[in-house]
Amino acid sequence: MVDRKPSEAAPTTSGRQSSHAIPAASFPTHNSPRTWLITSALTPLAIRLIRQLLAHGDYIVACLPPQEIEHEDRSAEFRELINECKSNRKDREGWKDRIRPIRCDSRVMGQCGAAVAEAVQIFGRIDIMLCCRAESVVGTVEELSTNPATQNLVRDQFETIYFSQVNFIKAALPQLRAQHTGHIIVLTSIGGHIGTPGMSFYTAAVWALEGFCDSLAYEIAPFNIKMTIVQPNKEILSLTNKLIFSPPLPQYEADLNPAPNIRDVLSTVLNSNPDTYIEQSEDEIQFRYPKLPPTTLDKLVMETVHALTAIGGHENPPARHIVGFEGAIAVKEKLKTVTEELEDFVEVSLAVDIFDSELKAEARKGRSEMEDTQGMGVGEISSGAGMGGFPGMGPMS
Repeated sequence: MVDRKPSEAAPTTSGRQSSHAIPAASFPTHNSPRTWLITSALTPLAIRLIRQLLAHGDYIVACLPPQEIEHEDRSAEFRELINECKSNRKDREGWKDRIRPIRCDSRVMGQCGAAVAEAVQIFGRIDIMLCCRAESVVGTVEELSTNPATQNLVRDQFETIYFSQVNFIKAALPQLRAQHTGHIIVLTSIGGHIGTPGMSFYTAAVWALEGFCDSLAYEIAPFNIKMTIVQPNKEILSLTNKLIFSPPLPQYEADLNPAPNIRDVLSTVLNSNPDTYIEQSEDEIQFRYPKLPPTTLDKLVMETVHALTAIGGHENPPARHIVGFEGAIAVKEKLKTVTEELEDFVEVSLAVDIFDSELKAEARKGRSEMEDTQGMGVGEISSGAGMGGFPGMGPMS
Protein backbone atom coordinates (compact mmCIF):
# COMPACT_ATOMS: atom_id res chain seq x y z
CA MET A 1 0.00 0.00 0.00
CA VAL A 2 1.37 3.41 -0.92
CA ASP A 3 2.06 6.15 1.61
CA ARG A 4 -0.43 8.98 1.53
CA LYS A 5 0.91 12.48 0.97
CA PRO A 6 -0.53 15.84 2.00
CA SER A 7 -2.95 17.50 -0.41
CA GLU A 8 -1.40 19.54 -3.21
CA ALA A 9 -2.65 22.86 -4.54
CA ALA A 10 -5.01 22.56 -7.50
CA PRO A 11 -3.92 24.11 -10.82
CA THR A 12 -6.09 26.78 -12.37
CA THR A 13 -6.38 24.93 -15.68
CA SER A 14 -5.91 21.47 -17.11
CA GLY A 15 -2.88 20.46 -19.12
CA ARG A 16 -4.51 21.83 -22.27
CA GLN A 17 -4.47 25.50 -23.10
CA SER A 18 -7.99 26.88 -23.35
CA SER A 19 -9.48 30.31 -23.72
CA HIS A 20 -12.55 29.15 -21.78
CA ALA A 21 -12.34 30.03 -18.09
CA ILE A 22 -12.61 26.84 -16.03
CA PRO A 23 -14.06 27.32 -12.53
CA ALA A 24 -11.68 26.61 -9.66
CA ALA A 25 -12.30 23.18 -8.17
CA SER A 26 -14.18 23.09 -4.89
CA PHE A 27 -13.77 20.21 -2.42
CA PRO A 28 -15.52 19.31 0.85
CA THR A 29 -13.46 19.62 4.03
CA HIS A 30 -11.59 16.41 4.79
CA ASN A 31 -8.65 15.38 6.97
CA SER A 32 -6.68 13.28 4.51
CA PRO A 33 -6.57 12.46 0.78
CA ARG A 34 -9.42 10.27 -0.45
CA THR A 35 -9.36 7.27 -2.78
CA TRP A 36 -11.71 7.46 -5.76
CA LEU A 37 -12.71 4.46 -7.88
CA ILE A 38 -13.92 5.65 -11.30
CA THR A 39 -15.72 2.92 -13.23
CA SER A 40 -15.08 4.36 -16.71
CA ALA A 41 -12.01 6.58 -16.90
CA LEU A 42 -11.62 7.12 -20.65
CA THR A 43 -14.34 9.73 -21.07
CA PRO A 44 -13.43 13.41 -21.52
CA LEU A 45 -15.35 14.17 -18.33
CA ALA A 46 -13.52 11.52 -16.30
CA ILE A 47 -10.10 12.64 -17.56
CA ARG A 48 -10.76 16.26 -16.58
CA LEU A 49 -12.04 15.11 -13.20
CA ILE A 50 -8.94 12.96 -12.64
CA ARG A 51 -6.68 15.96 -13.28
CA GLN A 52 -8.54 17.95 -10.64
CA LEU A 53 -8.40 15.11 -8.13
CA LEU A 54 -4.70 14.40 -8.64
CA ALA A 55 -3.90 18.08 -8.27
CA HIS A 56 -5.88 18.07 -5.02
CA GLY A 57 -3.83 15.16 -3.69
CA ASP A 58 -6.41 12.37 -3.97
CA TYR A 59 -5.79 8.79 -5.13
CA ILE A 60 -7.43 7.39 -8.27
CA VAL A 61 -8.33 3.88 -9.38
CA ALA A 62 -9.13 4.36 -13.07
CA CYS A 63 -11.07 1.47 -14.62
CA LEU A 64 -10.65 1.13 -18.38
CA PRO A 65 -13.29 -0.75 -20.44
CA PRO A 66 -11.34 -3.12 -22.77
CA GLN A 67 -13.44 -2.31 -25.84
CA GLU A 68 -12.66 1.39 -25.36
CA ILE A 69 -8.96 1.16 -24.48
CA GLU A 70 -8.42 -0.72 -27.74
CA HIS A 71 -9.98 2.16 -29.70
CA GLU A 72 -7.02 4.41 -30.52
CA ASP A 73 -8.91 7.69 -30.75
CA ARG A 74 -11.01 6.97 -27.67
CA SER A 75 -7.99 6.18 -25.47
CA ALA A 76 -5.66 8.90 -26.83
CA GLU A 77 -6.53 11.55 -24.23
CA PHE A 78 -6.10 9.12 -21.34
CA ARG A 79 -2.69 8.06 -22.66
CA GLU A 80 -1.77 11.73 -22.80
CA LEU A 81 -2.81 12.05 -19.14
CA ILE A 82 -0.63 9.09 -18.15
CA ASN A 83 2.34 10.64 -19.96
CA GLU A 84 1.68 13.84 -18.00
CA CYS A 85 1.72 11.86 -14.76
CA LYS A 86 5.10 10.35 -15.67
CA SER A 87 6.62 13.67 -16.78
CA ASN A 88 9.12 15.76 -14.84
CA ARG A 89 6.79 18.74 -14.63
CA LYS A 90 6.92 20.29 -11.18
CA ASP A 91 3.11 20.61 -11.00
CA ARG A 92 2.72 16.89 -11.80
CA GLU A 93 5.08 15.62 -9.11
CA GLY A 94 3.77 12.49 -7.41
CA TRP A 95 0.86 12.02 -9.82
CA LYS A 96 2.12 8.69 -11.18
CA ASP A 97 2.13 7.21 -7.67
CA ARG A 98 -1.47 8.19 -7.01
CA ILE A 99 -3.20 6.77 -10.08
CA ARG A 100 -3.77 3.09 -10.81
CA PRO A 101 -5.24 2.21 -14.22
CA ILE A 102 -7.06 -1.15 -14.24
CA ARG A 103 -8.38 -2.87 -17.34
CA CYS A 104 -11.90 -3.92 -16.36
CA ASP A 105 -15.04 -4.94 -18.23
CA SER A 106 -17.75 -3.84 -15.80
CA ARG A 107 -20.29 -6.09 -17.51
CA VAL A 108 -18.47 -9.02 -15.87
CA MET A 109 -19.07 -9.23 -12.13
CA GLY A 110 -15.81 -11.07 -11.45
CA GLN A 111 -13.75 -8.31 -13.05
CA CYS A 112 -15.50 -5.68 -10.93
CA GLY A 113 -14.66 -7.65 -7.79
CA ALA A 114 -11.03 -7.95 -8.89
CA ALA A 115 -10.82 -4.19 -9.51
CA VAL A 116 -12.22 -3.41 -6.05
CA ALA A 117 -9.78 -5.86 -4.43
CA GLU A 118 -6.83 -4.31 -6.28
CA ALA A 119 -7.91 -0.80 -5.26
CA VAL A 120 -7.97 -1.82 -1.59
CA GLN A 121 -4.65 -3.66 -1.89
CA ILE A 122 -2.89 -0.64 -3.45
CA PHE A 123 -4.49 2.30 -1.61
CA GLY A 124 -5.97 0.67 1.48
CA ARG A 125 -9.59 1.74 1.08
CA ILE A 126 -12.25 3.19 -1.24
CA ASP A 127 -13.78 6.47 -0.13
CA ILE A 128 -15.74 7.51 -3.23
CA MET A 129 -16.93 5.37 -6.12
CA LEU A 130 -18.05 7.21 -9.25
CA CYS A 131 -20.23 5.07 -11.53
CA CYS A 132 -20.08 6.85 -14.88
CA ARG A 133 -20.23 4.24 -17.66
CA ALA A 134 -22.43 5.42 -20.52
CA GLU A 135 -23.31 5.00 -24.17
CA SER A 136 -26.43 5.95 -26.12
CA VAL A 137 -28.45 3.74 -28.45
CA VAL A 138 -30.34 5.93 -30.91
CA GLY A 139 -33.51 4.59 -32.48
CA THR A 140 -37.26 4.51 -31.97
CA VAL A 141 -38.87 1.58 -30.21
CA GLU A 142 -40.00 0.19 -33.57
CA GLU A 143 -36.57 0.67 -35.17
CA LEU A 144 -35.01 -1.32 -32.34
CA SER A 145 -37.47 -4.19 -32.83
CA THR A 146 -36.93 -5.01 -36.50
CA ASN A 147 -34.45 -7.92 -36.24
CA PRO A 148 -32.29 -9.85 -33.72
CA ALA A 149 -29.35 -7.46 -34.18
CA THR A 150 -31.33 -4.35 -33.24
CA GLN A 151 -33.04 -6.23 -30.40
CA ASN A 152 -29.59 -7.06 -29.03
CA LEU A 153 -28.83 -3.33 -28.96
CA VAL A 154 -31.52 -3.00 -26.31
CA ARG A 155 -29.87 -5.66 -24.17
CA ASP A 156 -26.49 -4.02 -24.70
CA GLN A 157 -27.90 -0.66 -23.61
CA PHE A 158 -29.04 -2.15 -20.31
CA GLU A 159 -25.77 -4.04 -19.88
CA THR A 160 -23.78 -0.82 -20.24
CA ILE A 161 -25.89 1.65 -18.29
CA TYR A 162 -27.62 -0.56 -15.73
CA PHE A 163 -25.93 -3.90 -15.10
CA SER A 164 -22.33 -2.67 -15.38
CA GLN A 165 -22.92 -0.03 -12.69
CA VAL A 166 -24.89 -2.43 -10.50
CA ASN A 167 -22.03 -4.94 -10.76
CA PHE A 168 -19.52 -2.40 -9.48
CA ILE A 169 -21.79 -1.29 -6.64
CA LYS A 170 -22.42 -4.89 -5.54
CA ALA A 171 -18.69 -5.62 -5.68
CA ALA A 172 -17.83 -2.57 -3.54
CA LEU A 173 -20.55 -2.87 -0.88
CA PRO A 174 -18.76 -5.41 1.38
CA GLN A 175 -15.67 -3.17 1.51
CA LEU A 176 -17.65 0.02 2.13
CA ARG A 177 -19.74 -1.71 4.79
CA ALA A 178 -16.59 -3.00 6.53
CA GLN A 179 -15.13 0.53 6.47
CA HIS A 180 -18.44 1.86 7.84
CA THR A 181 -18.06 4.78 5.47
CA GLY A 182 -18.12 5.56 1.77
CA HIS A 183 -19.88 7.57 -0.90
CA ILE A 184 -21.36 6.12 -4.09
CA ILE A 185 -21.98 8.67 -6.85
CA VAL A 186 -23.94 7.58 -9.91
CA LEU A 187 -23.70 9.84 -12.94
CA THR A 188 -26.89 9.63 -15.02
CA SER A 189 -28.66 12.56 -16.69
CA ILE A 190 -31.93 14.46 -16.46
CA GLY A 191 -33.12 11.63 -18.71
CA GLY A 192 -33.91 10.13 -15.30
CA HIS A 193 -36.79 12.62 -15.18
CA ILE A 194 -37.58 13.41 -18.82
CA GLY A 195 -37.94 11.07 -21.78
CA THR A 196 -36.48 11.82 -25.22
CA PRO A 197 -38.06 10.45 -28.44
CA GLY A 198 -35.58 8.29 -30.30
CA MET A 199 -33.74 7.34 -27.08
CA SER A 200 -36.45 5.35 -25.33
CA PHE A 201 -34.25 2.49 -24.21
CA TYR A 202 -31.48 4.80 -23.03
CA THR A 203 -34.09 6.54 -20.88
CA ALA A 204 -35.47 3.21 -19.65
CA ALA A 205 -32.00 2.04 -18.56
CA VAL A 206 -31.35 5.33 -16.73
CA TRP A 207 -34.68 5.11 -14.92
CA ALA A 208 -33.92 1.51 -13.92
CA LEU A 209 -30.54 2.54 -12.51
CA GLU A 210 -32.00 5.47 -10.58
CA GLY A 211 -34.78 3.30 -9.14
CA PHE A 212 -32.14 0.80 -8.00
CA CYS A 213 -30.13 3.60 -6.35
CA ASP A 214 -33.16 5.11 -4.61
CA SER A 215 -33.94 1.76 -2.98
CA LEU A 216 -30.30 0.93 -2.22
CA ALA A 217 -29.80 4.26 -0.42
CA TYR A 218 -32.16 3.12 2.36
CA GLU A 219 -30.41 -0.25 2.68
CA ILE A 220 -26.90 1.17 3.07
CA ALA A 221 -27.68 4.23 5.21
CA PRO A 222 -27.24 2.30 8.50
CA PHE A 223 -23.64 1.53 7.45
CA ASN A 224 -22.84 5.23 6.94
CA ILE A 225 -22.63 4.74 3.16
CA LYS A 226 -23.95 7.73 1.22
CA MET A 227 -25.62 7.63 -2.21
CA THR A 228 -25.89 10.52 -4.68
CA ILE A 229 -27.36 10.61 -8.19
CA VAL A 230 -25.84 13.42 -10.30
CA GLN A 231 -27.93 14.48 -13.30
CA PRO A 232 -26.33 16.72 -15.95
CA ASN A 233 -28.08 17.56 -19.21
CA LYS A 234 -28.41 14.53 -21.43
CA GLU A 235 -26.06 15.76 -24.17
CA ILE A 236 -23.13 15.93 -21.74
CA LEU A 237 -22.96 12.13 -21.64
CA SER A 238 -24.31 11.53 -25.15
CA LEU A 239 -21.67 13.72 -26.84
CA THR A 240 -18.76 12.37 -24.79
CA ASN A 241 -19.49 8.65 -25.12
CA LYS A 242 -20.27 6.09 -27.77
CA LEU A 243 -23.29 6.76 -29.99
CA ILE A 244 -24.92 3.73 -31.63
CA PHE A 245 -27.42 4.21 -34.45
CA SER A 246 -29.96 1.57 -35.42
CA PRO A 247 -31.09 1.50 -39.08
CA PRO A 248 -33.87 4.09 -39.52
CA LEU A 249 -37.38 3.31 -40.71
CA PRO A 250 -38.81 5.62 -43.40
CA GLN A 251 -42.03 6.08 -41.41
CA TYR A 252 -40.07 8.07 -38.80
CA GLU A 253 -38.40 10.48 -41.20
CA ALA A 254 -38.91 14.14 -40.38
CA ASP A 255 -41.11 14.91 -43.38
CA LEU A 256 -43.53 12.10 -42.44
CA ASN A 257 -43.43 12.17 -38.64
CA PRO A 258 -43.76 15.38 -36.62
CA ALA A 259 -41.98 13.90 -33.56
CA PRO A 260 -38.57 15.48 -32.89
CA ASN A 261 -35.75 13.51 -34.53
CA ILE A 262 -32.77 13.17 -32.20
CA ARG A 263 -31.01 11.08 -34.86
CA ASP A 264 -30.71 14.12 -37.13
CA VAL A 265 -29.49 16.35 -34.30
CA LEU A 266 -26.72 13.97 -33.24
CA SER A 267 -25.76 13.24 -36.84
CA THR A 268 -25.32 16.98 -37.44
CA VAL A 269 -22.91 17.19 -34.51
CA LEU A 270 -20.94 14.18 -35.74
CA ASN A 271 -20.81 15.49 -39.31
CA SER A 272 -19.20 18.74 -38.16
CA ASN A 273 -15.97 16.72 -37.94
CA PRO A 274 -14.78 14.81 -41.04
CA ASP A 275 -13.34 12.06 -38.81
CA THR A 276 -16.77 11.21 -37.39
CA TYR A 277 -18.93 11.85 -40.46
CA ILE A 278 -21.85 9.45 -40.63
CA GLU A 279 -24.40 8.72 -43.35
CA GLN A 280 -27.39 6.87 -41.94
CA SER A 281 -27.63 3.32 -43.28
CA GLU A 282 -30.93 1.57 -43.92
CA ASP A 283 -29.55 -1.88 -43.05
CA GLU A 284 -26.41 -1.45 -40.90
CA ILE A 285 -25.89 -0.62 -37.25
CA GLN A 286 -23.34 2.19 -36.97
CA PHE A 287 -21.43 3.73 -34.08
CA ARG A 288 -19.20 6.74 -33.50
CA TYR A 289 -17.29 8.36 -30.65
CA PRO A 290 -17.91 12.12 -31.03
CA LYS A 291 -14.74 14.21 -31.47
CA LEU A 292 -15.30 17.73 -30.23
CA PRO A 293 -12.65 20.49 -29.95
CA PRO A 294 -10.98 20.63 -26.50
CA THR A 295 -12.45 24.04 -25.73
CA THR A 296 -15.94 22.75 -26.55
CA LEU A 297 -15.40 19.71 -24.34
CA ASP A 298 -14.31 21.95 -21.48
CA LYS A 299 -17.46 24.04 -21.79
CA LEU A 300 -19.58 20.89 -22.04
CA VAL A 301 -18.28 18.92 -19.04
CA MET A 302 -16.53 21.24 -16.58
CA GLU A 303 -19.73 22.28 -14.83
CA THR A 304 -20.38 18.62 -14.05
CA VAL A 305 -16.74 18.09 -13.01
CA HIS A 306 -17.09 21.01 -10.62
CA ALA A 307 -20.24 19.45 -9.13
CA LEU A 308 -18.53 16.09 -8.65
CA THR A 309 -15.52 17.56 -6.82
CA ALA A 310 -17.80 19.63 -4.57
CA ILE A 311 -20.12 16.71 -3.70
CA GLY A 312 -17.71 13.74 -3.61
CA GLY A 313 -17.06 12.69 -0.04
CA HIS A 314 -19.29 15.40 1.42
CA GLU A 315 -20.42 14.69 4.99
CA ASN A 316 -24.06 15.33 4.06
CA PRO A 317 -24.34 14.98 0.25
CA PRO A 318 -27.61 15.41 -1.67
CA ALA A 319 -29.57 12.35 -2.73
CA ARG A 320 -29.92 13.98 -6.16
CA HIS A 321 -28.11 16.87 -7.77
CA ILE A 322 -29.20 18.42 -11.08
CA VAL A 323 -26.28 20.14 -12.79
CA GLY A 324 -26.96 23.48 -14.45
CA PHE A 325 -29.79 25.99 -14.60
CA GLU A 326 -31.36 24.67 -17.81
CA GLY A 327 -31.60 21.14 -16.44
CA ALA A 328 -33.15 22.33 -13.19
CA ILE A 329 -35.77 24.39 -15.04
CA ALA A 330 -36.63 21.47 -17.35
CA VAL A 331 -37.11 19.12 -14.40
CA LYS A 332 -39.21 21.69 -12.53
CA GLU A 333 -41.44 22.02 -15.60
CA LYS A 334 -41.85 18.24 -15.76
CA LEU A 335 -42.74 18.03 -12.06
CA LYS A 336 -45.16 20.93 -12.48
CA THR A 337 -46.93 19.01 -15.27
CA VAL A 338 -47.13 15.87 -13.10
CA THR A 339 -48.63 17.89 -10.23
CA GLU A 340 -51.20 19.50 -12.50
CA GLU A 341 -52.30 16.14 -13.92
CA LEU A 342 -52.53 14.71 -10.42
CA GLU A 343 -54.83 17.54 -9.39
CA ASP A 344 -56.90 17.29 -12.58
CA PHE A 345 -57.74 13.67 -11.82
CA VAL A 346 -57.87 13.83 -8.04
CA GLU A 347 -61.58 12.91 -8.05
CA VAL A 348 -60.77 9.74 -9.99
CA SER A 349 -58.16 8.83 -7.40
CA LEU A 350 -60.52 9.53 -4.50
CA ALA A 351 -63.40 7.61 -6.07
CA VAL A 352 -61.89 4.27 -5.01
CA ASP A 353 -61.42 5.44 -1.39
CA ILE A 354 -64.42 3.92 0.43
CA PHE A 355 -63.73 5.85 3.64
CA ASP A 356 -64.28 9.56 4.10
CA SER A 357 -61.22 11.07 5.69
CA GLU A 358 -59.43 14.33 6.36
CA LEU A 359 -56.91 13.38 3.66
CA LYS A 360 -59.68 13.27 1.05
CA ALA A 361 -60.85 16.74 2.08
CA GLU A 362 -57.27 18.04 1.93
CA ALA A 363 -56.81 16.59 -1.58
CA ARG A 364 -59.95 18.33 -2.83
CA LYS A 365 -58.86 21.54 -1.12
CA GLY A 366 -55.47 21.32 -2.80
CA ARG A 367 -57.10 21.07 -6.20
CA SER A 368 -59.34 24.05 -5.47
CA GLU A 369 -56.40 26.19 -4.35
CA MET A 370 -54.44 25.24 -7.47
CA GLU A 371 -57.32 26.25 -9.72
CA ASP A 372 -57.55 29.60 -7.92
CA THR A 373 -53.82 30.17 -8.42
CA GLN A 374 -54.04 29.36 -12.14
CA GLY A 375 -56.93 31.77 -12.46
CA MET A 376 -54.70 34.59 -11.20
CA GLY A 377 -52.48 34.20 -14.29
CA VAL A 378 -49.27 33.01 -12.74
CA GLY A 379 -46.53 33.06 -15.41
CA GLU A 380 -45.29 29.86 -16.95
CA ILE A 381 -41.71 28.74 -16.48
CA SER A 382 -39.86 28.40 -19.76
CA SER A 383 -37.74 25.30 -20.12
CA GLY A 384 -35.34 27.03 -22.50
CA ALA A 385 -34.16 26.08 -25.95
CA GLY A 386 -32.16 22.88 -25.91
CA MET A 387 -30.70 20.77 -28.70
CA GLY A 388 -33.44 21.35 -31.24
CA GLY A 389 -36.04 21.66 -28.46
CA PHE A 390 -35.59 18.09 -27.19
CA PRO A 391 -36.73 17.16 -23.70
CA GLY A 392 -33.73 16.67 -21.44
CA MET A 393 -31.33 18.46 -23.75
CA GLY A 394 -29.74 21.71 -22.67
CA PRO A 395 -28.38 24.46 -24.94
CA MET A 396 -25.06 23.91 -26.68
CA SER A 397 -22.44 26.65 -26.31
